[in-house]
Amino acid sequence: YVAQAAGGPATPGWQRTIRRRRGQANYRLVRYADDFLVLVSGSREHAEQLREVVAEVLAPMGLCLSASKTMITHIDEGFDFLGWRIQRHRQKGSDRRYIYTYPSRQSLKAIMGKVKKLCRQDINRPLPVLLSRLNPALRGWCAYFQPGVSSSTFHWLSHLTWRQVIGWIRRKHRRITWKQLRRRYCGGGWWPITARGRLFEPGRVSTTRYRYRGARIPTPWAAIG
Repeated sequence: YVAQAAGGPATPGWQRTIRRRRGQANYRLVRYADDFLVLVSGSREHAEQLREVVAEVLAPMGLCLSASKTMITHIDEGFDFLGWRIQRHRQKGSDRRYIYTYPSRQSLKAIMGKVKKLCRQDINRPLPVLLSRLNPALRGWCAYFQPGVSSSTFHWLSHLTWRQVIGWIRRKHRRITWKQLRRRYCGGGWWPITARGRLFEPGRVSTTRYRYRGARIPTPWAAIG
């Protein structure tokens, strides 16, 4: 519906420009499964009107908008989508404003909850066993958020994870000194490491950026016929 609507992606660029000059709204839709955003280049009233239209379009399919998840917000205020926080900020050191995507607080809270849960379980297990459970969770989380402005979050996650693992070791050995802990569990350094590998360090993950492709995203299904 949005693709074919006036002002939607199917509308030629020159017509979208004319609509903008006339004070009319233009639209874009971003969807993943049943989660979607409708981006409105216009006023809040345009967004409110479109929300009612979207509800009417979904109704014949037996679907309805979730009251708790549906909201209208300005890009400067930001919003969470699929674990990401998307918001426009002023670039540091300049007056230019850009849209940034970075892990949401809820996403960071979720991965830290998982780390804490693993580090609060049986302390009688060897450290390699704990790392074998922590590392896949941390690696997968960082891989998902790697294409964003996630560097500071990755470093913060490293710090929090280090504290949890060191706390686990100190609960395991109540009387261990820092010197003994570093020699036995950190190879003389400060980061947990064993003969079978080291604790995954999110702070070492470098971020990337996806090249903007608009709606021209290749799909393998187009070649199947």
